[in-house]
Amino acid sequence: MININLNSSKKIYFSSDNHLGAPDQKVSFERELKFISWLDLIKKDAQTIFLLGDLFDFWFEYKHVVPKGYTRLFGKLAELSDSGIEIFFFIGNHDCWVKDYFEKELNIKVLKKPTKFQIDSNKLFVGHGDGLGPGDYKYKFLKLIFRNVITKKLFSFLHPDIAISLGNYLSRKNKIISGNDKKFSNKENELLYHFCKEKLNEEYFNYFIFGHRHYPLEIDLGNNSKYLNTGDWISFCSYIEYDGTSFSLKYFKD
Repeated sequence: MININLNSSKKIYFSSDNHLGAPDQKVSFERELKFISWLDLIKKDAQTIFLLGDLFDFWFEYKHVVPKGYTRLFGKLAELSDSGIEIFFFIGNHDCWVKDYFEKELNIKVLKKPTKFQIDSNKLFVGHGDGLGPGDYKYKFLKLIFRNVITKKLFSFLHPDIAISLGNYLSRKNKIISGNDKKFSNKENELLYHFCKEKLNEEYFNYFIFGHRHYPLEIDLGNNSKYLNTGDWISFCSYIEYDGTSFSLKYFKD
């Protein structure tokens, strides 16, 4: 359990699913600049920022090599971190191959699985959200393979030019970037809703906050508990804000 006490006049922000790098350099760069504009906007009152995964459409770190690009984003994140803003980065299914670059170069705390937080009087369960809930066994099997240390080691034997090009190609073939999963029909069809309900049988949380779904959601779970989803920066430019009173979905207009 990680404890955070919000200071007066400060806020906490949650964001996910930028998928920088996709679908091409031009579109990705425009999205990167918009996200940086949002970071500039919130830096005046941000105490903590949660990046809930899939910041990149593909990410792989070698011992001495990281993917080319994202210079402006890294510069902004370093600026915020150096100013005293605490940043948590949860790995997603597209950028799970993270090592120590974020922690050593940017002083960003990397979390590799959903984590419990106590924020003021609110108990939260926070993560990217992939692989949670009933069913989806094909993806869960692939997740075990891709997060296996042997798979990661074998991939690292490829030359970076080949490996990163291959990774970008395979990642962009993923249907999630095309928006096929963005439709919302009802909560009963939401895997993360069922995960939250199941989790509540084991332990109480005021809020469950996830990304991955690419759709901004606020779903009542009963008993004063809610499931919130940050949405994405591809279609919605949505995020979650905690101001000391409530957790609210917000939308950035550049």
